[in-house]
Amino acid sequence: MRPRDDNKVEAIFDATIELVNGMGFAETSISKIAKRANVSSATIYIYHENKEDLLYKTYLKIKGKMSENMFQGIEDSQSVKEHFDAILRNYVDFIQTNKEYFLFLEQIMNSPLPQKWCMEDTASQFMPVFNMFENGKKQGLFKQENVDLLIAHSILPLAELAKGHLKKGTIIEKHQLDASIKMSWDAIKA
Repeated sequence: MRPRDDNKVEAIFDATIELVNGMGFAETSISKIAKRANVSSATIYIYHENKEDLLYKTYLKIKGKMSENMFQGIEDSQSVKEHFDAILRNYVDFIQTNKEYFLFLEQIMNSPLPQKWCMEDTASQFMPVFNMFENGKKQGLFKQENVDLLIAHSILPLAELAKGHLKKGTIIEKHQLDASIKMSWDAIKA
């Protein structure tokens, strides 16, 4: 077995994101990724079983990076409101500083192919979000609804706002982010 070449792995990762964002995942092929990454198609098959496996592993890597960013600087001693604020700010920061990653995730999440990816394999990475919402419910801070509903009414609107800014090539200004986070909190508070 060949030793892992991290430079080639990164080149494949970067090429996959670039091509999927530019062409969509249906039009992105292993041969196009290999050409963009300046490796042979056979090299890609050393690290990935097929195109779906390549897309899946790229998706997982990006979700891991997003998870690291979202929970940066969060302490157990902070209140639920402080956790909520920090998680949302970190999420928006991830979107605004990692546009290509976010656009790749959008491509994958809006495709019919990997619905199971979106739910199963990344849930443990985002457990602090679920725990924060459950703690908020226990403390009577949030509506007694399913966590998925709380997420849909608090975190997802910020993603849409950030996406709109990405399309315009602008960033969310601090006062707008502050107001958006307050509105997100108000939407789910008890």
